[in-house]
Amino acid sequence: MDQQWPEGPNADPHAARERYHADLRTSRAAVRQLFRVQLPLAHLGLMLAAVATAFVSVLWSTKTGMIIAGAFAALFAVATAVALLSGRRGWGAARAAYTFTFGWVGWITP
Repeated sequence: MDQQWPEGPNADPHAARERYHADLRTSRAAVRQLFRVQLPLAHLGLMLAAVATAFVSVLWSTKTGMIIAGAFAALFAVATAVALLSGRRGWGAARAAYTFTFGWVGWITP
């Protein structure tokens, strides 16, 4: 099978493949850096979620507060399932789910 390369018929397929893999590695590293969260920031996110849930429960109704707490619990459960399906086990899966669920605080703090 003859492949068509953007560089023309004299292109080196091995060099093109290496450029593709290098670009892919760079892209994945940028995404990992974007979603990298420190554990203390995730703890802060948990605290803010708990305070917001309590605040909403007192200000509006207990039912609304429970809906917010349930949403965070559901997000944690889905994140744990995804972490387990991706091959992480035990505390590694729990930590990945925890930092995903409550790591959003890293985007709102300087």
